[in-house]
Amino acid sequence: MGLLCMAYLLEHDKKDVSKYISRDHSCHFWIWNHIWTDCWRGRFHGRKATVGGDLIEWANGDAKKTKWGKVRAEAGHPKPFNLKYIGIGNEDLITDIFEERFTMIFNAIKEKYPEMIVVGTVGPFNEGTDYVEGWKLADKLGVPMVDEHYYQTPGWFLNNQDFYDKYDRSKKTKVYLGEYATHIPGRKANIETALTEALYLAALERNGDVVHMTSYAPLLAKEGHTQWNPDLIYFNNREVKPTTGYYVQKLYGQNAGNEYLPSKITLDNKDDKVQKRFASSIVRDSASGDVIVKLVNLLPVEVNTHVDLSGIGAVQPSAKRTVLTGKPADTPLPVEDTVEVAEKFECQLSAYSFTVIRIKKANEK
Repeated sequence: MGLLCMAYLLEHDKKDVSKYISRDHSCHFWIWNHIWTDCWRGRFHGRKATVGGDLIEWANGDAKKTKWGKVRAEAGHPKPFNLKYIGIGNEDLITDIFEERFTMIFNAIKEKYPEMIVVGTVGPFNEGTDYVEGWKLADKLGVPMVDEHYYQTPGWFLNNQDFYDKYDRSKKTKVYLGEYATHIPGRKANIETALTEALYLAALERNGDVVHMTSYAPLLAKEGHTQWNPDLIYFNNREVKPTTGYYVQKLYGQNAGNEYLPSKITLDNKDDKVQKRFASSIVRDSASGDVIVKLVNLLPVEVNTHVDLSGIGAVQPSAKRTVLTGKPADTPLPVEDTVEVAEKFECQLSAYSFTVIRIKKANEK
């Protein structure tokens, strides 16, 4: 485990990787389900979070003042890793025994490392007993964040774009959507599944006050050695083969922004089935000043849009546009070009497409 943890954190430490994993250059590590044993229980009773505490100290401890910080330094990394999140459990049955042990570990970590964001678990689905009981436990203990998981059909994602709109905003516990993906019969990843996920990600950005982090799963799979399908990135001994869904994740990751700008969509066709197949998300990146417009069209026809960005200030007349489009069963690649923009401009969206337009302020180069 130590070698795997070191490798993971070293990889995360690379600047070009960390910005894909976490917006604030932090990192997270999970204490997996198989560690829930009586030896864990005994160690926490006797030595106050020895296992979890040692891991945190190893990742963040001072190289000169702490035992495990010194071990990390001797392994070649004297600077702390700035571990920020630690997960307790993974898709567990929320039983009385689980609640007892979770509470023990949570309180021990909270006592010694109050700055650490502990991520709890609410089972393997977005409903059911474990989901309900997991949330009850999180509310009871004041767990900062819970890890939600669900794999659903395109229809579910289409019809549940308001899933987090309905969350109780008074809750202190936030959501890490740690595992999700769209699955169709035969479980093939294509433009249909990718665009369905793009629609849902627009809803997640709208609910960024509740959903603080997301990650598609599974991420990597070697051809001929998979236990699950689909995966985001396939590889063999010679090449890497990203799916279309990977490019959706990449486009959202590279164009996340840090300020959500509320927007409204008005479609001529009021049919609910049509309305659910079109989405937008507009954000601002405060570091660059860029305004980023994301438009998702899961309709089988082109859509002529009028984009009104009144109030954002003067912008450069030309913007970078990236478009991912194809027929439902296709696995296309994104294409980049430039498009003329203003505070108000027209934009034609291809059938079955995801479009990202990155607009710079007038005084930026």
